[in-house]
Formats: sequence, C-alpha cells, structure tokens
Amino acid sequence: MTQLVYDGSFEGLLTAIFERYERKIADARLVRKTHYQPELTTASLEIVADQKKAERVWNGLKQKLSVTKRNEVYKCFLSELPEMEGILVTFIQHVFDSKHSVEKDYSNKSVLAVEQIAHKVYREKHRMEAFIRFQRTADDLYVSSIEPDFNVLPLIISHFQERYADQHWLIYDNRRNYGIHYNKDTFTVQEVRMEWEAEAYHEFLPTSMCHEEEVVYQSLWKNYFQTINIQARNNRKLHIRHVPTRYWKYLTEKRSS
Repeated sequence: MTQLVYDGSFEGLLTAIFERYERKIADARLVRKTHYQPELTTASLEIVADQKKAERVWNGLKQKLSVTKRNEVYKCFLSELPEMEGILVTFIQHVFDSKHSVEKDYSNKSVLAVEQIAHKVYREKHRMEAFIRFQRTADDLYVSSIEPDFNVLPLIISHFQERYADQHWLIYDNRRNYGIHYNKDTFTVQEVRMEWEAEAYHEFLPTSMCHEEEVVYQSLWKNYFQTINIQARNNRKLHIRHVPTRYWKYLTEKRSS
C-alpha cells in the first residue's frame, strides 16, 4: 500500500490519480495532507499539484463522461467526506477501464456512490442559495457567514454574482475559514481568508458593525413574518421538512433578538 499525499485541491487530486497511473501503483490510497498520518508498514509519496497532469486526467474524463457526470465528480470531491478519495479513484479507474459508457452502471458501487454524494452536495448548494441572508455593514459591504455541511462555496458563486452584481458582498465559510468576495466595480470574485473579531464571529453581525439602515430592515423583515404568520395553520413538521432547523441560525426572521 502506498499513500499518495496531496494538498486537498481538486487539481491535486487529479494529479495524484495521474501519478498513480504513471508510476503503475496498483495499491494506492489518496490522502489529504491535513489528514495524513505516517504508517510504519505503508509507504508514502507527496504529490505536488501539477496543472498539466491534472488536465490530462480531466481531458481523459471528458472523452468518456458527459458534462453532467463530470460535474458530479467535482461535487463528490467538494463533499470532503472521508471516503471521497477512495470512491473517486475507484470510479475513475472504472471509467478508464471500460470500453463503453459507465454512467448508468449502478451495479457498480462507485458509480452509484458518486451520484448519491453529488445529489447531497447539490441539495446543500440549493439550500445555501435559498437561506443565505446578507447584512449590510457600515462601509457598505453585504456580509453573510455560513457553515455548510459540504464545501459548496465554489458552486454558489455564479448564483450570487448574477443576482447581486450591483453591490459588494462577502460570503464566508466559518467551518473552512475562507470566503468569496465580489467587487462590483471590477465584476470579479476573489477568495479571501479573514481573522474575525470575536464579536463578529457569528451568523449575525453586532449592531455596531451594521449600516444604520440594516437594523431597521431586519426589524421590518421580522415584523412582516410575524404579521403574516397564522398560528392556527402552523404545520411545524412540514415547515421543518422545507426549512430544516439547522439553517434557522442564518435566517433573520428566525432570530430571537
């Protein structure tokens, strides 16, 4: 067994798969550097992400898979599940070894697993697009902090870039400690990392950091939901099915104070 230690990026993962084939390593396990632990009975090889090698693997997949299935491969990677690397290595090997399309070969466990995991990631992406709430800061930046189960930030960029093109905004993933910042003047998105002040490291910013109109808008929004709520017609079970409680902390209308 050889552990192929990569940097955790998608490019790094594809490079590791290339190296596995290039070096003819039959028994290999891909491990993210942050999860790597040396083992006495296992050899290890550090993989340096290489764009050309990664592109060769990706171009090979383009010849064998549809756009939809390639997107599922990427979503599976973004799941960050412990078993993700093993599933993708097995799946990609199955793709390259088969003379015919394997996209609907659900008798193969890796094919089924990739689709199931991709569906979970897509569902989380969709919910983040629906449940993210921005807060306007005093310097006119719209900020939202989130903690999604999966690394969906790369998947939601275009959604917010198209819908909020006329304002500066920042969506920050507290769990993974990075965010995406959109600049309305240059129409560009940039990945950022920040060190939050203690009072700002929450789903909602303190009043002192908000624009003077933001507090008013939040109050109006909460009053609106309280006004339209009909207690006699409450169906908590149905409500939770559509808006799971773990997302309530992002919603202004669910904020108690």
